[in-house]
Amino acid sequence: MDISNFIIMKHELLLTIATLLLLIAEIAINDKKKIIPIAITLFGLHTIYGFIGNSSGELFGGMYKNSALIVLMKNILNIGVFIVILQARNWLLKEENKDNISEFFILLFATLVGMNFMISSGDFLMFYLGLELATIPMAALVAYNTHDAKSSESALKLIMSAAFSSAIMLFGISLMYGQFGSLYFIDLIATNMNSPLTILAFIMFISGLAFKISLVPFHFWTADVYEGAPTNVTAYLSVISKGAAVFILSILLFTVFKSLVTVWSDILYVLAVLTMTIGNLFALRQTNIKRFLAFSSVAQAGFILLGLLGTNELGMATVIYFVLIYIFTNLAAFGVVSAVENATSKVEIDDYNGLYQTNPNMSLLMMMALFSLAGIPPLAGFFGKFFLFTAAAQNGYFWLIIIAVINVTISLYYYLMVVKAMFINKNETPIARIENDIYTKISFIICLVGIFVLGFYSSIFEYINSVSIGL
Repeated sequence: MDISNFIIMKHELLLTIATLLLLIAEIAINDKKKIIPIAITLFGLHTIYGFIGNSSGELFGGMYKNSALIVLMKNILNIGVFIVILQARNWLLKEENKDNISEFFILLFATLVGMNFMISSGDFLMFYLGLELATIPMAALVAYNTHDAKSSESALKLIMSAAFSSAIMLFGISLMYGQFGSLYFIDLIATNMNSPLTILAFIMFISGLAFKISLVPFHFWTADVYEGAPTNVTAYLSVISKGAAVFILSILLFTVFKSLVTVWSDILYVLAVLTMTIGNLFALRQTNIKRFLAFSSVAQAGFILLGLLGTNELGMATVIYFVLIYIFTNLAAFGVVSAVENATSKVEIDDYNGLYQTNPNMSLLMMMALFSLAGIPPLAGFFGKFFLFTAAAQNGYFWLIIIAVINVTISLYYYLMVVKAMFINKNETPIARIENDIYTKISFIICLVGIFVLGFYSSIFEYINSVSIGL
């Protein structure tokens, strides 16, 4: 094989190189705080280079593949991870974390490498290896706060739940291999999958992947893990991990399982209704801001399924577009939560009473993020949901759209509860003014630009739609 062909794997190779450089830095640098700007610089360069000089092709006999659409997905994840590590700086500088700074970045990069392999997989073996490579370091990240019992408990819940779901998924994959004698996507596309055994295998596979996306009823781990994990790790779980799972699910449904569209469209219909409704109803009951955002994240996953029910290139494009918007929107909210928690250790919604009095800028950012999540025009979240509804309407899912609109209304109510706490509720001792560092401010600006610009800059959606054609 021509060594130049590995340029096709540049995202994975660059991340691996960055990880090795961080290992060297860990050995060579005594002051661990200096590792943070090194890691941010390395990943920033990686993110920028991800948009330059990309090429399509296959490696390892078709097990690994790359295309303009896959590159786009990886670049979207890179943007999200870059925002996460910018927001994580203050947290990493805390006394209890200062000796483990490099471990955070190494584990983070390792999970992203796994997600990239998962997205670029050309067969189920590569997909499963990428999935596990992403999951195991993620559990370590959740347990990063070794001094906090909740963090360790959350990691245990995650790894046990992930192991169970992965086992179910692997059994489904083994059934497909037993029936067709191949794990390659291109071979499976050409087969007739309308058999009871194949349908069973598909249901087991989709059940395992539904766990990763936190679809109801596979969401039971979500709130506990989100609450116990460090807030910046929670943000990563909520956005990057979910985004990668949604991307590969979209690819598989529109290619490998295209012949089973009558089966999986009914399944996704039920999952969408359950996920939107139950996620919203549980969000109404939350008093902890991280659990609140956890169930909000569950509900948003339900809306994503509307795009998948489009069952065509437009559906694919709307899903990718929504995930892109979701990254900026959700990370803006988690960024504020992280800043408040790092400064005060407060994570209850009541703690945000009167926040606007002392921190008007963060309050306004949080409000914009929540309104975007709710789908309020003219913010980007409105356009994201509008296109999802459009994709579902093309296939006649009008009752589902009505249910989705009702759920949007419910979500607006509980988002307004947080806005009310910040701007209206009185508090004699509100959270003191928080001085954010330059890295956090940059992340806030990036998120704010994304929230306001993505909806109006139509070229972005047009490009996403163009690379989705011929999937």
